[in-house]
Amino acid sequence: MFAKSEISCYKQRTHYQEEPMEASSMAGEKKNKKKFSRRDFVVGSGTVLAGGALTACAPTSTLAATAADNKEAYPLSTAYLDYDSKHCAGCYGCMIACSMAHDGEVSFSLSRIQMHRAVLNEYPTDIIMHVCKQCPDPSCVKYCPTGACHVSAENGNIRMIDAEKCIGCQTCIKMCPQTPHRTIWNPKANKSTKCDLCTNTPFFNRKGGVTGAQACVEACPKQVLKVVAKLPLETGGYEVNLAPAPKPKMGGFGAPGAGGPGAKSKPATPGQAPTTPNPKQ
Repeated sequence: MFAKSEISCYKQRTHYQEEPMEASSMAGEKKNKKKFSRRDFVVGSGTVLAGGALTACAPTSTLAATAADNKEAYPLSTAYLDYDSKHCAGCYGCMIACSMAHDGEVSFSLSRIQMHRAVLNEYPTDIIMHVCKQCPDPSCVKYCPTGACHVSAENGNIRMIDAEKCIGCQTCIKMCPQTPHRTIWNPKANKSTKCDLCTNTPFFNRKGGVTGAQACVEACPKQVLKVVAKLPLETGGYEVNLAPAPKPKMGGFGAPGAGGPGAKSKPATPGQAPTTPNPKQ
């Protein structure tokens, strides 16, 4: 048996031709073919364009009302993570602590908080931090087909992912409006994860959640991470100044009451020699 491709090649190489059709049959086909004039084409194109124009010119209020009907109001989270990238040391301690607390291993790719060095940038944009913003209108929750991404009322309305319900479709990753996306893909489990403010941390010896401790905050040596209760979008943003207050200046050499070069001698009392303050006292 020959394959269709072999027969086709054979016909092309041997100039194989089918038997000529009867003249009456060919004439019948020509009559049955539908002809379109240039006028018919122009009229049909105009109809299509007019329909598109009517859709595009629909009242904005109507489109907005349709979008509002599909929009669900979500309760605000009761906790958010602020950060101060300008005073970050870039030690990756927060990422190590996050992956250790949640997954029991050091893995930058599994960390729910991300920090990277922009080596071509100058201070203060040379270190950039990325945290889950617990969005007021969470796209990950809105478009999750199984309800795995949800607002956890029993955990302070944190936006969380239920691993048992996650089917690994990565819709939450695709729909996250942040760049890079704040939902993290776990290739070992084939599921998505995200920051839950350490609510579910099997390898963390502290109680987490909105009323507990967070591994990244506890591990940060510069204290540039802070959990707040108010939506940061209402207070200026997630990037804040968490630098400690400057310490009071201490007296040095030459300062009043200090010893050393330039220190003034105390006036001598009658019968005593003038004295110079001792800096060690």
